[in-house]
Parts: sequence; C-alpha cells; structure tokens
Amino acid sequence: MGSSLLTLGALLSTMAMISNWMSQTLPSLVGLNTTRIPTSNSLTQISPREGWQVYSSAQDPDGRCICTVVAPEQNLCSRDAKSKQLRQLLEKVQNMSQSIEVLNLRTQRDFQYVQKMETQMKGLRAKFRQIEEDRKTQLNRHFQDLKEKMDELLPLIPVLEQYKTDAKLIIQFKEEIRNLTSILTTIQHEIGAFDYEELHQRVLGLETRLKECMKKLTCGKLMKITGPMTVKASGPRFGAWMTDPTASEKNNRVWYMEGFTINKVVREYKSMADFITGSESRTYTLPVKWAGTSHLVYNGSLFFNKYQSNIIIKYSFGAGKVLAQRSLDNAGFNNVYPYTWGGYSDIDLMADEFGIWAVYATNQNAGNIVISQLRQDTLEVVKSWSTGYPKRSAGESFMICGTLYVTNSHLTGAKVHYSYSTKTSSYEYTDIPFHNQYFHISMLDYNARDRALYAWNNGHQVLFNVTLFHIIKTDEDV
Repeated sequence: MGSSLLTLGALLSTMAMISNWMSQTLPSLVGLNTTRIPTSNSLTQISPREGWQVYSSAQDPDGRCICTVVAPEQNLCSRDAKSKQLRQLLEKVQNMSQSIEVLNLRTQRDFQYVQKMETQMKGLRAKFRQIEEDRKTQLNRHFQDLKEKMDELLPLIPVLEQYKTDAKLIIQFKEEIRNLTSILTTIQHEIGAFDYEELHQRVLGLETRLKECMKKLTCGKLMKITGPMTVKASGPRFGAWMTDPTASEKNNRVWYMEGFTINKVVREYKSMADFITGSESRTYTLPVKWAGTSHLVYNGSLFFNKYQSNIIIKYSFGAGKVLAQRSLDNAGFNNVYPYTWGGYSDIDLMADEFGIWAVYATNQNAGNIVISQLRQDTLEVVKSWSTGYPKRSAGESFMICGTLYVTNSHLTGAKVHYSYSTKTSSYEYTDIPFHNQYFHISMLDYNARDRALYAWNNGHQVLFNVTLFHIIKTDEDV
C-alpha cells in the first residue's frame, strides 16, 4: 500500500511541473510575454506583419476580461520563424497531451489499485485481530481440556507405579493389526492383488492368538464403570436377570425373575435377542419361594436364598430339581441386614473368576458384611472374611477377581465407595462413580464371561461396562 501511494504522489507532482512549464514557456514562444497590454481606453496600432499581437483588452458587464489579438498575415506564416516555433510547440503540446492522458489513465488505474489495496489491508487487519482473539480463546480452551485430562489421569498414577511391566506380546499384536489394516485398505484399490483366503486365515490366526492372550489376563483392579446400556424395560420396580458366566460363547440364555418375594416362576430365553422381543423358551416353577433379588445362575444351576430363612438352594435347570441346600450359620435374614433399599436382600449370592460367593451380615460381626467362598457342588463354606462395613449402609455389592466392591447407595449419586480384597484381607475406600439412569437399583452383579455388570434399575434391565487394570502374563511367566 505504501509503494502505491508513492507512485500516485510522483504522478501528481509530474503533472504539476508540466502545467507550470507550459504557463511559463508558451507565452514566450508565441511572443505574448513581451507585449504590453494597453488599458481599455488606449489603442495601439499594430502592423499585421509583426506576428501575434494583443490588440486591445476590456472588461464586460459581468466582470470577464475580453482581449483582442491580431494574427499575422496568412501569406507570412510560412516564412515567419515564430510560426515554425508555434507548429513545433503545438506538436509538443499534442505529444504532451497524449502523455498526460496516458499518465491520467495510469493514475486512475493506480488509484483504483490503491483503493483496492486499502480495502484488502483493512480486511487483513480485521482478520489478524480475529485470529489473535481466536488464538487466545483456543489456548484457554485447550488448556482447560488438558487440565481436565490430567485430572482424569491422576488416579492412574498409583496403579501405574504398582504395575511397571508391560507385555511384549501386545506390541506384536499391534504391529500385526497395523499390517492387516494397511492390507485391507490397499485391497479396496487393488482387489485381487492378495489371496483372500490367505488374508482370511491370517485374520483368524490373529483372533485365536488374541483369545489366548485374553486367557492369560490376570485379575484386574476396577478402575471405571461406564454406561449404562438399556437392554429392555419390563417388569416391576424390583427383580433380577442374568446369564451363566460359565456357559460357552454360543450359549447366551437369559433368565428373568420378577419381584423380591412371593414368587416361584423363572422365565428362560434362548438368546438376548429373544429376551428383548419377549420370546420365552420355557418357564420353571421352583419348589419354594425366593427372597431378595441377589440370585445366581452358575454352571447350569440356579442359586437362591429360600424365603424367610438363611438357607441357600441349588436348583438344576437341566434336572428340574434341587441338587443341594445349606444354611449360612448366623447369617441374618428376613430384612434384618438388607441393603439400603430393603427387599429381603439380606443374603447376596454372586460369582467371579474364582467361583461362588455369599455376602451377608451376622450379629457376631455387629451387622457388618461377611464374605464367604462356597463350594458350588455342596454349598459348604470354604473360607470367610469379616469386614468392617455395615451391611445396612451398602446400596449393592459385587465380586471381581476376589475383591468385593460396595456401593454407598441404590439411588441417584451412587458410586463404588468401598472395596475389600480377600487376597490380602485388606480394604480401601474408593471413589468410582457410575450413572444411575433410572434412579433406583435393586440388583447389581458382575458377569466374568461378559466382563460387565448386570443391573435391575427401576424396571429396566441394563448393562454397565467395567474397566479393569490388568497385567499380561507372557509365556515366560506362565
């Protein structure tokens, strides 16, 4: 923009110089500057042979000046030196007029260019100002995002310090997945360049190796609960639904039990899809009523608490009869030590990677939670652990890898507040929130096969995903 303004100034200066030169030079060339102009009352006799002369001057009524000029005789112009000079001067004036016209066009063009540049500069200035403002806003936003991410990562520091060994097998899997992804991307453009069967076998091989790797996963520590995913909305406010954690991947039967007492009917569905559509495969009528909602299906049998007792019953779906029953010594029942929501939830039966467990409370342990590991065939107590957490203050509980996790409420704002490890016989207070979408949880159990929490949430059957921190065992460690 500065260069264009300098160009415009130079052009205007040049035009002023040309105009000044013409005003001084033209009269001398035609002989006007040596002639005395008489007043309006005088008259000067001029010879017609003397060239261009001012004859008289006067002023009209409007105040305008009127001059009379005598031109030389026509036959003398060709011999007059001043006529020759005049012709040369006229040619120069014409050339200069053309040059001035060219300069004028250039000046107009440059002026338009300057105006355009000025508009662009104003736009750039506004853009720079906006960019500066946006940069500050983005920096603040990015800083806040980074701060929030750091806050989320802070709880992982103690765990990461405890587990510092990573598995080399994971790196190999990542590399193979990266290679396969690249091949699959290329195959879209070069179909037929690779043998499909060979590629399919590589994918199957990788899947098999991943499954073998999953089997080597040691038990993990609960880090996060996400969800829920609502599977279905059916039944009353209280109930239980479950799958068998020991069943094969192709066996996805679902069992459904409404209410927490005065009921003996169990509904079975062949698959999760049938459960969603309500297509029952069969029903079972138990010989006795159940108490609570903390039932368990394990290895093809139903484990439940008999109504108004501390007796545990094992009922075989295949045989259609009771295979075993046993009382839990000193265990409270009939709403003596229930969870916070009541519902005869004194005895909670659950399973994890290590087998079957019973969670209850006794007078001998001052109403605090007792954890007992059971034999699945005879229901005998293998070992018990006494905790210091009051059973009546617990919303729900579940076992993962030999650790009991206890929620502080069954209502909105519930979170995993307490955990007890049967491996170390120690406890810790935790802070793992989860979304209680329908405001009232009356059943919450972990399924080790699905690595998910099954919940009955105010007449809705929902699933929560769990995030565990694992250690991968390599072949050298096994």
